[in-house]
Amino acid sequence: MKLEAQRRAVVQYGKKMLAAGLTTGTGGNLSLRDPETGLIALTPSGVEYPVITEEDVVLLDPEGAVVDGKRKPSSEAGFHLALYKKRADIGAVVHTHSVYATTLACLHWEIPPVHYLIGFAGKKVPLAPYATFGTEALAEKVADGIADGNAVLLANHGLVAVGVDLASAFSCAEEIELVARIYYQARCAGPPRLIDDAEMDRVIEQFRTYGK
Repeated sequence: MKLEAQRRAVVQYGKKMLAAGLTTGTGGNLSLRDPETGLIALTPSGVEYPVITEEDVVLLDPEGAVVDGKRKPSSEAGFHLALYKKRADIGAVVHTHSVYATTLACLHWEIPPVHYLIGFAGKKVPLAPYATFGTEALAEKVADGIADGNAVLLANHGLVAVGVDLASAFSCAEEIELVARIYYQARCAGPPRLIDDAEMDRVIEQFRTYGK
């Protein structure tokens, strides 16, 4: 089987995404790019995470053609491909429908630096304007919205997080869901006080060596 290890990782992180409460049912999707071949291992469309196998994971070339796999690729393959084309440093993409991040996306709020853990994504998490799921328009808005950060909210939809590998993309999605919850709850109590730009520069610099 081609890229067996990468396909196995996609299966494992799909189950982790479900267990962590970052999505439900068949919602969301994730992918991993192989740096040697440029091929992308992507979750299939409409298959629940507990039953996805390595054989179900679809391999795409950078233009979106199916190289291996019998399943239909995720309907959101377009924005995965657009993100990989936009930035060479992106090695994995995780798309969730996590509750608090999606709540903010439905309110059309971006996430400001309310907590230092937003540094996993950058100085803030911007909001990409609404577009119908699975469309080229959404792919363009996601790629434009990510800029040089690691996460973007999709209006009335969910969250996209990226990283050099699935571990980092997943960690980003998980931490941003926590920050989204903190921000929502803080705003319910009153205007939160935000971390200033200079301090976020220091936080992001420290994150570069965190755990290394």
